[in-house]
Formats: sequence, structure tokens, C-alpha cells
Amino acid sequence: MPQLTWQKSSFSGDESGNCLYLAATPDGTVRLRESDTPHEIVTTTRARLAHLIRAVKSGETAAS
Repeated sequence: MPQLTWQKSSFSGDESGNCLYLAATPDGTVRLRESDTPHEIVTTTRARLAHLIRAVKSGETAAS
């Protein structure tokens, strides 16, 4: 796997220590990791991540 360039989410606070990082890959997927467990990486597509963000912003729940 190529070296990833991780970017901290703009919604992650500087003081909390709990940060979400994202990295785009050459194959078009997106990787996510949390600062507390950087070795655990979630892989998704841009479309699915965008859908999750829209759902969270609109207040949808898992049962919706």
C-alpha cells in the first residue's frame, strides 16, 4: 500500500486529543482512522462517506 497523506478533520478540536483523520487513496477509496486507535482503519468510498455525512447532519438514525 502506498504511503497515505492523512488530514485531520476540521471538526476535530485541538485540545481534546480525539481526532478523526482521513486519507484519499489512488484507487478512489477513502480511509478513516481515529487518533486513539490509529492502527484501526476503515475503508469506504467517497459516495458512502458523503451519504453518512448527510445522514448525520440531517439527524437520521440507523433505523431510518
